[in-house]
Amino acid sequence: MKNYLNFESEIKDLENELERLKDPFNQKGLSEVDTQKITISQNELDEKLKSIYSNLDPWQTTMVARHEDRPKSKFFIDNLFEDFISLSGDRYYGEDKSVLTGFAKFNGQSVLVIGQEKGDDLDSRIERNFGMMRPEGYRKTIRLMELADKFEIPIISFIDTPGAYPGVGAEERGQAEAIAKSIECCMKLKVPTISIIIGEGGSGGAIALASSSKVIMLENAIYSVISPEGCATILWRDPKKMLDAAKAMKLSAQDLLELEIIDEIVKEPVGGAHRDKDLILGNIRSSLENNLKSFNQMSGEEIINQRKNKFLKIGRSKGFISNLEELSDLKLKNDNLLNSLKSKKTIYVSLGIGLIVAFLIYIFL
Repeated sequence: MKNYLNFESEIKDLENELERLKDPFNQKGLSEVDTQKITISQNELDEKLKSIYSNLDPWQTTMVARHEDRPKSKFFIDNLFEDFISLSGDRYYGEDKSVLTGFAKFNGQSVLVIGQEKGDDLDSRIERNFGMMRPEGYRKTIRLMELADKFEIPIISFIDTPGAYPGVGAEERGQAEAIAKSIECCMKLKVPTISIIIGEGGSGGAIALASSSKVIMLENAIYSVISPEGCATILWRDPKKMLDAAKAMKLSAQDLLELEIIDEIVKEPVGGAHRDKDLILGNIRSSLENNLKSFNQMSGEEIINQRKNKFLKIGRSKGFISNLEELSDLKLKNDNLLNSLKSKKTIYVSLGIGLIVAFLIYIFL
């Protein structure tokens, strides 16, 4: 049974009509298949899908990113990679089933695959904790990322989470520390890292694994610091204002590409990734091939600097630094700015000394 979003009622009616035309024997009595009418209905359906999905607002995009039928990390791992060997446990506490990790082959090349997994039905979603990782999940990925770095194996991550698990137990076991350590680990890896946001990229739960050399988003995925409902609750004390929040947060792939927070958008089939899973598989495969190839001639130090520069220049396009590629030096290159700061410091010190002297003269005289 197909699942439809609340703005897809016309699409639902057209698809039901199309199914009825293709199988007339489900009706009372028998009739012939009207191929001409089927063609007309199919064209009408295609046009309706294009019309709706070319004008999605940010909240509708959020709903598509959360669609029940949207392909999950396990689907991509099973169909894009060969010889996947799942590895478990953080060697400190336990196994977190909300994240799948293991080594595999991609076009004959060894890679480490990490996938945040929400689950496909109610039982699997409960088992996977709806894709919300606990501290042991992040510590498991840290352990394996360090192992991949040791053996110079590229890392590919599939991001799909509403956020890190906020439960008391997770906080007691060091949720914030685990996320911070995961970000630190991602930033110092000497191997290429590619993150693909396939659904929701929520808060620190996503950035813990998406601090990568390349950050890629599916066309109808979202990536934000908080969910629209959470943002609306905090700012307006009204979760129903999620559309305003979604617009303000610039969480869509196109907005984030313009802000240079992500590197690439992978096109989806019209109507969302769940409508043609073979097509989205091919698009992601092509993107991975091109991005992995771009790192072939780079040394470990160059890979680190590329990643560091990528994050350091976010939001600095109109700043004081003229050469953004030298951001990894963490130095201000503008001599005029430095001289200005030094001269101002001298003035302030002189004024301070003058005030102290005047105060002492006033006291003793």
